[in-house]
Amino acid sequence: MNVHWTETAEQHLDAIYAYIARDSIAYALRTVDRITRKSQQIGAFPLSGRRVPEYDMDQIREVFVGPYRIIYHMKLNQIDVIAVIHGAMEVLRDTENDPLTSGIMNLTGKTK
Repeated sequence: MNVHWTETAEQHLDAIYAYIARDSIAYALRTVDRITRKSQQIGAFPLSGRRVPEYDMDQIREVFVGPYRIIYHMKLNQIDVIAVIHGAMEVLRDTENDPLTSGIMNLTGKTK
């Protein structure tokens, strides 16, 4: 199945790279490579990820790469990666301007 990275997910990936690259460009490249390669698993085995506990939807799932959560939305013909966040970060937030929350809210119609 085709895996599409949303603009928000790409921004998260860029931010992860920039943060890690302050200390090690090589490690930043390796981390981003590991995260993006996980797309192959998601595309081949969409149900391999667990349901995101913060949302009660089978279509919203996540896989882990180290401390990072790759959150994706399964559609009929495509998988959208909607976020890549550190595991210590909360998915549900109280800010209306947060792209992760608004992206998931557009999918679920739910708030906290």
